[in-house]
Amino acid sequence: MAAAGAAVARSPGIGAGPALRARRSPPPRAARLPRLLVLLAAAAVGPGAGGAARLYRAGEDAVWVLDSGSVRGATANSSAAWLVQFYSSWCGHCIGYAPTWRALAGDVRDWASAIRVAALDCMEEKNQAVCHDYDIHFYPTFRYFKAFTKEFTTGENFKGPDRELRTVRQTMIDFLQNHTEGSRPPACPRLDPIQPSDVLSLLDNRGSHYVAIVFESNSSYLGREVILDLIPYESIVVTRALDGDKAFLEKLGVSSVPSCYLIYPNGSHGLINVVKPLRAFFSSYLKSLPDVRKKSLPLPEKPHKEENSEIVVWREFDKSKLYTADLESGLHYLLRVELAAHKSLAGAELKTLKDFVTVLAKLFPGRPPVKKLLEMLQEWLASLPLDRIPYNAVLDLVNNKMRISGIFLTNHIKWVGCQGSRSELRGYPCSLWKLFHTLTVEASTHPDALVGTGFEDDPQAVLQTMRRYIHTFFGCKECGEHFEEMAKESMDSVKTPDQAILWLWKKHNMVNGRLAGHLSEDPRFPKLQWPTPDLCPACHEEIKGLASWDEGHVLTLLKQHYGRDNLLDTYSADQGDSSEGGTLARGEEEEKRLTPPEVSHGDRDTQSVRPPGALGPRPALPESLHHSLDGKLQSLDGPGAHKEVGGAAPFLGVDFSSLDMSLCVVLYVASSLFLMVMYFFFRVRSRRWKVKHHHPAV
Repeated sequence: MAAAGAAVARSPGIGAGPALRARRSPPPRAARLPRLLVLLAAAAVGPGAGGAARLYRAGEDAVWVLDSGSVRGATANSSAAWLVQFYSSWCGHCIGYAPTWRALAGDVRDWASAIRVAALDCMEEKNQAVCHDYDIHFYPTFRYFKAFTKEFTTGENFKGPDRELRTVRQTMIDFLQNHTEGSRPPACPRLDPIQPSDVLSLLDNRGSHYVAIVFESNSSYLGREVILDLIPYESIVVTRALDGDKAFLEKLGVSSVPSCYLIYPNGSHGLINVVKPLRAFFSSYLKSLPDVRKKSLPLPEKPHKEENSEIVVWREFDKSKLYTADLESGLHYLLRVELAAHKSLAGAELKTLKDFVTVLAKLFPGRPPVKKLLEMLQEWLASLPLDRIPYNAVLDLVNNKMRISGIFLTNHIKWVGCQGSRSELRGYPCSLWKLFHTLTVEASTHPDALVGTGFEDDPQAVLQTMRRYIHTFFGCKECGEHFEEMAKESMDSVKTPDQAILWLWKKHNMVNGRLAGHLSEDPRFPKLQWPTPDLCPACHEEIKGLASWDEGHVLTLLKQHYGRDNLLDTYSADQGDSSEGGTLARGEEEEKRLTPPEVSHGDRDTQSVRPPGALGPRPALPESLHHSLDGKLQSLDGPGAHKEVGGAAPFLGVDFSSLDMSLCVVLYVASSLFLMVMYFFFRVRSRRWKVKHHHPAV
């Protein structure tokens, strides 16, 4: 992104001469036909060839995409100011500048209630008349529209010396400050500096919120940027003061600027310590303070108060750690709930499941009981001679109906690092991201793990496997389509396991950026770009005013954070003693809630339990299990192939599953065959004995 910004800086600015710009005036008659052919060719290319949805995508980019039907309604009498880029998708300058404009919109996303970054494509036929009304002659043209403008106006031209991100951002601040007191956007805090006497009055008063004072020089924009960054957050007020009174600064202990002085709700105060005096570090620190959170988004009113609403039990956790409970709860939901939507698995679905389970069995870094379960499932799937299996056969094995010692997977959900402030927030999608990151890190740090699977020489193996799983099984169709678009765009560029780690990290941050501010965002866990400056100061740099990443440090952090050594078993379910029934007996009572179609999505164990004890070596897959499951699979060839396999049959107070019944039938048939063989063996032997001892008559 920094390279893109540098390239844009070299392109002609707003003040460049007409010869260096793309003009909107009609071409001469002789040039009309070639231009028409160019436009037709661009349209034939499809996405990426032009149009608002090609340079800027509504709903995905942070840019507000306007058109002839929305531009006047958006900018007239608005409670927020607007910065609109009028562009043409055939203009080379516009195409080259698009990455910087998208980056700017993402960088000031939290300012949206005060000022918004938008774009309108004048090449689209429906927009040509409105671009004429706004007196647009050159592309790109940038116009500011003040808040609460009642009469039609063409806006104010951008007057920056260049179009670099930092310059445009600072000009946006100047534009906000140019509003009169009566026309200033209501959401925009005061941006002018306060006096030392005001600082003293703040120190003497206690309140119900934090007060942050950014001390800076007169030419600095950092304080105003931090003020605007904190607009969507409650329980904190940010203001700024200048460094003119040196004696006053010394009295407060401020030895250099920029610095941030924090007044706590209890009245205590002092300087905050950040590694680097940059906007990103100050903003991130203030957003992470206790009780500072994003303001709740307005939700539709419910017709009546819900009774017996679920109580969310909060579990304290360390954000720098990875929790086994999240990974195992995610596996439980994946194997027992998400897969349950498919009554049988065949063809590409079965192949996807086999490959995904293979990757899990070889790379999952969790506890031995879960690893053994995944290895047993992988061995069974690999040995299948059929091209179609019922889901219930997979479920019986996951539930360990054979009661094999040392095999266990929790049968309830317990989120820790993935818990949300409400039960419907975060949860399974969060755990799936953590699982995917963990698998890419394990594939890089333990390259021998995939030897013999057919994936050993493919650096994209984990990414492609999870890609097919998301496309085939993930319940959110729209999410799967977005992931597939990202995969088609750049997954083929991954050439090493380390690049696979970074590719997934970049795409995760891209998704966070797209969903920031969405109704699905948890206000207690805002979707920030990870890692945050407080978690990894070395990962963050600033180039020409644009925050950038040091990917070497990011890779090191990813390997540490998602490595098996960073896994904590705190809050993990106790597998008990599976050989004696233990937790399995308790789990069978919950199975009716977990087995489709009556699946419980909100079952949560609220008690903290002890970590598991040591377990013996992994047992080989028993031959009896092969026979019993194969007997169930053969039922698919009969007339009831497309019907759900029967459930448990109660007998003398004991629940016998279809797997148990199949095993009984197999043992009965085998014993019958054995008795028949023994019968014929002794009959033949008896006849031979009579012939041998028969004496002929004389």
